[in-house]
Amino acid sequence: MRMRLGRDFVLALEAAVERWTSLDGVRRLWARDATLWTNSDESSWLGWLDLVGTPPAQLGLADLPDRVAALDLRDVLLVGIGGSSLAPEVVTQVVPSPRDSLRLHILDSTDPAQIGRVLGECDLSRTLCITSSKSGTTLETSLLTEYVLARFHERLGSVVSVGGRCLAITDPGSALEGLARRWKFLAILHGLPSVGGRFSALSHFGLVPPLLCGSDVETLVDRAAKMALRCGADVEADRNPGVKLGLALGTAALMGRDKVTFILSPAIARLGRWLEQLVAESTGKAGRGLLPIVDEEVGLPASYGTDRLFVYLRLAEELDPEQEKFSERLAGAGLPVIDLTLSDRFDLGGEFFRWEVAVAVCGSVLGVHPFDQPDVEAGKRTTIDLAAAYESSGVWPERASIAAEVGLEAYADPETAAGLRRSVGPGAGVQELLLAHLGKLGPGDYFALLAYLEQSREYLDLLQQMRTAVRQARGVATTLGFGPSFLHSMGQTFKGGRDNGVFLQITCDDEADLQIPGRGYTFGGIKRAQADGDLQVLVNGGRRVLGVHLGGDVGDELKRLTSIVLAAA
Repeated sequence: MRMRLGRDFVLALEAAVERWTSLDGVRRLWARDATLWTNSDESSWLGWLDLVGTPPAQLGLADLPDRVAALDLRDVLLVGIGGSSLAPEVVTQVVPSPRDSLRLHILDSTDPAQIGRVLGECDLSRTLCITSSKSGTTLETSLLTEYVLARFHERLGSVVSVGGRCLAITDPGSALEGLARRWKFLAILHGLPSVGGRFSALSHFGLVPPLLCGSDVETLVDRAAKMALRCGADVEADRNPGVKLGLALGTAALMGRDKVTFILSPAIARLGRWLEQLVAESTGKAGRGLLPIVDEEVGLPASYGTDRLFVYLRLAEELDPEQEKFSERLAGAGLPVIDLTLSDRFDLGGEFFRWEVAVAVCGSVLGVHPFDQPDVEAGKRTTIDLAAAYESSGVWPERASIAAEVGLEAYADPETAAGLRRSVGPGAGVQELLLAHLGKLGPGDYFALLAYLEQSREYLDLLQQMRTAVRQARGVATTLGFGPSFLHSMGQTFKGGRDNGVFLQITCDDEADLQIPGRGYTFGGIKRAQADGDLQVLVNGGRRVLGVHLGGDVGDELKRLTSIVLAAA
């Protein structure tokens, strides 16, 4: 680990290391001492420290690949969201596997088009479904599991046949375990109650899907075990790669450098989304924390403010020359850069562990509970309430429209609407409203796109154009998330972290909807409830948020909106 931080940052970090050493912080971390944080229940959530001591063969997985291989399958469909899907997706994409291995597909969205596309990529007659939820009651996972089981039943014809093509990963005694037993699942694999979802990369949740897709998880875990030794209780803070990184992150936040901007070698780029959840959901609460910036287009050093810390994760065997130059330009301009080098792809296991230690330590520096997610839970409750109200009345609450054009409609809460009208006049259109909304961005702020759309390449490219235009024009950090997935990661920081975000929520009409078995609403309906619930919690927290709904053809209207944002930026 190389740190190019500048004199003031170096002095502040040295003081943080001395303080951590005087507190005997490393030993207390491994002793699960809750007084390092808020003296709440933190000691109950540190089981991840011991995961790497148990090789996969001793986790009850030794014969599972053979049992699955006997089914002559082609695809693995992972139904899960947040901590249940991010790590296995990263491992499967980064760690090599044989060419004839099973293909992993992730179902983590309530968008009907996204569901249809993912299921369309699978041959359901030759697919293994893994449904993964720590609590066993995660809303999206529960609804998607019900839908997938119904589709499997249509194809395979009996409960026994369906169950033989499914397995569950969940904590003991959960509702999901009960469902799995009723359907006679092929296997039920348990998580540890002392390991939270975003810290579960090296548990069944993170290892089982890639194992079944042919990834060498044993070597991955071995690298994690080596990193655990380097981060151990007897390794002083200044030489401890996880602790020192965590102290640097916490110091950066206290200095106002709360936008941790990741640069990742292309081969490990997907690691960014896992880091995004881990950092945001662990630190962004109580009005403080770090905002991870992932997949932001690079700019000139002069385009970045004093609120940035850059972390460059470089894969030594596949260095990108342009990224190397960019990193040098940043450091040469006096911007703080931390370089972390992976010798090969299997070092991903070590990074999982290093970063888990780092965010735990950072939480201590910031004085927050790194293992809870109170504002995520608030959003879930609001969504459930909205869905229940719809089942009773058959009517969704109307959004407060403040401007409407053919195919586009802007909406906001009454206070925001009144403020925008004062700025641009009562007859202003969508472009004028967006210009006024973006005008709220100031030094130290960030711009967030909250897109309740299908996660298609076309839509992603258009949304990236929007965030790039805003960064270049306004000089602020930008972030992009697809709903509902981001609710389980960045959503915590958006609602519970610093009040320095300006949000644009984008919703759409669904060309074709999907009915949820046994429910009085569709997936399009539950997606609407999630968007409305998200907006409501943001508004209740005093956040600056404007919504735009795309009517008609989503692709065409998103192009129009992109043009408007580019003009307004």
